[in-house]
Formats: sequence, structure tokens, C-alpha cells
Amino acid sequence: MQNKITKITAAVTLTFVCFLGMSFQQASAQEESRFNMDVTLNSDQFFGFYPFFSGSYSLSSTLDFTFYGILWSGGSGGGWGNWTEFGVGVGFEPAEGISVSPQIGILGGSLLSKGAVGAGIFGDGIVPNLTIGLDKAKTEGEIYAGFYAPLRNEAPTGGTTLSYLHYWANFGIKATEFFSVGAHFEHLINTGGSNVAEATDVYQWLGPYVQFSNPKGGAFARFSFGTDLVAGNDSFFKLTTGFSF
Repeated sequence: MQNKITKITAAVTLTFVCFLGMSFQQASAQEESRFNMDVTLNSDQFFGFYPFFSGSYSLSSTLDFTFYGILWSGGSGGGWGNWTEFGVGVGFEPAEGISVSPQIGILGGSLLSKGAVGAGIFGDGIVPNLTIGLDKAKTEGEIYAGFYAPLRNEAPTGGTTLSYLHYWANFGIKATEFFSVGAHFEHLINTGGSNVAEATDVYQWLGPYVQFSNPKGGAFARFSFGTDLVAGNDSFFKLTTGFSF
């Protein structure tokens, strides 16, 4: 009798342990499904090489907490006080295949607060920004706008602070699960500063792009190129490769 009770107890214990294990695995899988991370490596002739990452954590079925960072210091930003951008915000989908993410970022460096002169400082500037994404079965696209405003005035005598408006829009057709083609427009404007009399165009790019994507998701490569519409400028090129986790 005692042996039978022992076997029953062991069976119940084993069943309970297996149940707990399955519950923990399910909870872990659900937790992982709430977190997303994308990393891209980018290069163009103005900013040079700059890694970018963005992530999100699902707060509910309709709202995400979002965060992002740009290591501008990999390219031209290396001369702007190790220019670095980090921000947080929220994300939601007003319709299927359309995502909206308002965010606010803070900068370290010297570009905005010192006019790219001297050592970088934390609080170089602030960046309210908005990203709208399109990802449907046959189409893709993105609209971005960010305003780069100085938080401090640390410009040396005779120097200036700087501010910028940076925005772009692109739209493409998914010709196959592997290949898509579209158009890209991007504009950077020096909107002013403590000793800047009027706004000026830095660049205004327009041209096509081609993209190759893993049909199963997770990786892609995009090449954009074309003309620069600003007088005196020539052409543009932008290369991006990205990974999703």
C-alpha cells in the first residue's frame, strides 16, 4: 500500500513539475513576443557610417513602449563631439499595416550647442520626432520628421548654435517576397542658430531604391541613389542593411 502511495505521489509530483515547466516556457515565449529589436547599419555621403537601433515592448494589444538610438559618431559625428542620439516614445497601429511612433530624443555632442566646436557635452540638443510606417502585402513605405534643437548655448565667442529639420519619405512596391523597388526623398535644412540669419538647405535628395529581403523576415539590404536638388550639390547615395530580432 505504501509503495502504491509513493508511486502515485511521484506521478503527481512529476506531472506538477512538467506543468510548471510548460507554464514557465509559455510565459517566457509570451514575454519574448512582446519585445522587438531592429538594428541597421547605414552609410551616406553626408553623415558617413552610422549604426541605428530601435526597439519596442508591448504594453497592451494597442500600445507599445518604444526606444531608439543613433551612433552618429561613426561618421561625420565623430567630429561633432562624438555625436550620439537616444530617445523613447510610444507606438501604435491606427490601421492594419500602418504604424505610428511619436518619440523624443536627447543628444550628446557639440553640433547643436557649440556649432560642432570643442568637446561634446550631454544635453547638446533635443529631438522631437515622428515616424509613420507602411508595411502591407504589396507595398511598403516610411515618413519621418525630426527637429534638432539646441538645449544649451555653449558656443564660443563669435560662434553659433545650430538647429536642423530633417525629414524623408519613401514608398515602394514589393515585386516579390525577396525584391522591392521604390522612390526615396530626403531633406536636411539648417533652420537657424544664435548667429545664423536665415535657414539654408544642406541637401535635398531624390531618387530610386532597390531592396532585397529575407522572405522569412529578419534581414534586408537597401540601396538608394539619385540626384541632390540643392544648387551646387551633385548626387546622393545611401546604403542600409538591417536585422530584426
